[in-house]
Amino acid sequence: MSTFLTSLMTALIAAAIVTTVANACTTVYLHRALSHRALTLHPFAAWFFRAFIWLTTGIKPKEWVAVHRKHHAFTDIEGDPHSPVLLGWKQVQMKNVALYREALADPELIIKYAKDLPDDKWDKVFFGHNKTGLLLGIGILMVALGPWTGLLAAFIHANAYLAGNAAVNAMGHRFGRRPYANNATNLQWLAFCTMGEGLHNNHHAAPSSPRLSHKWSQIDPGWWLIKALSSVKLAKVRFSDIRMTPAAKASLSR
Repeated sequence: MSTFLTSLMTALIAAAIVTTVANACTTVYLHRALSHRALTLHPFAAWFFRAFIWLTTGIKPKEWVAVHRKHHAFTDIEGDPHSPVLLGWKQVQMKNVALYREALADPELIIKYAKDLPDDKWDKVFFGHNKTGLLLGIGILMVALGPWTGLLAAFIHANAYLAGNAAVNAMGHRFGRRPYANNATNLQWLAFCTMGEGLHNNHHAAPSSPRLSHKWSQIDPGWWLIKALSSVKLAKVRFSDIRMTPAAKASLSR
């Protein structure tokens, strides 16, 4: 095998690992734990989730949480930061990052939707500096894999992560199944790629549930990780059953 192909395969494998870690941190830490308080993480586990999300994405948790909570407050109506119903799914897929930045330009957003996540000493020194985290993460890949292979792995990871998360917001409100009466959809293939986030219709039906799979045939890798953490006392779920919204319950009785 040529040096180029070896480097490419190494970069692809490394990118797959890093993207999986980033998706796990996004769904378990940013989404289910912080945004919806569906579980509580042990401080030790929470610190590592913060560190990994900082190194792999550069995301500031309170910013992600604020945008997501606003999405739930105005789902697919005027005020939704990234609704494909209002903007078209292609627009959301291509410009998801820009839509997040546009929402964060509102100085009241954090105050209104993430006031329970004030900066602490770790944010002031490390986690509040998103570019530092990204550069450090890229640097680690370059040292571990070599300069060019590391850069290629970082490039592949960034595109895969951004595309997958955009797809949850875009395709996850346009294509797929709707077992409950909301505009979100279930896409099992997307759930495989995003540690469960593709089961988006289920999530909007029961947003405070730590489990996104509602049937035995649905696969939610993020829930497997939560169960593993719970088994060693590093996480505690808010409740183990599925607590659906009144609208979701009503849709099932029709």
